[in-house]
Amino acid sequence: MGGDLLAAVRTAGHYRTAVEAERAVRHVLAAFAGQLTGAVRVGFLRALPPEVAGIVAGEVRDERRRTACAFVDRVAARTEGATHATARWDASTVLTAVGAHLGEELLQRVLAQLPRGYALLFGRADLTPTA
Repeated sequence: MGGDLLAAVRTAGHYRTAVEAERAVRHVLAAFAGQLTGAVRVGFLRALPPEVAGIVAGEVRDERRRTACAFVDRVAARTEGATHATARWDASTVLTAVGAHLGEELLQRVLAQLPRGYALLFGRADLTPTA
């Protein structure tokens, strides 16, 4: 699975083994898969290593727009023994590594399509003004 991306996740997340890092990548990206649509989703998939993109592409589009907190809860539900805190760690670790892999322009397009709060999961400050 995407050697450089997996190595980045393993290092940043302090996972003991590649298997643990791969589990985090699979659970986070499977939960994240349905949050993007249209050209942004296509660009996101093309930017990922093919074996990682397959995780996202294989998931059914979820029409519900999930808040960042609800997304983390979804990651926790997919991960045996996870708490909200450990799921947030996994989500932030994986999405920050993915964001670095995407490049700045595509990452900004991804963040623009997501509900407020996701920037923090991608390792970015959420500077969107409140209404």
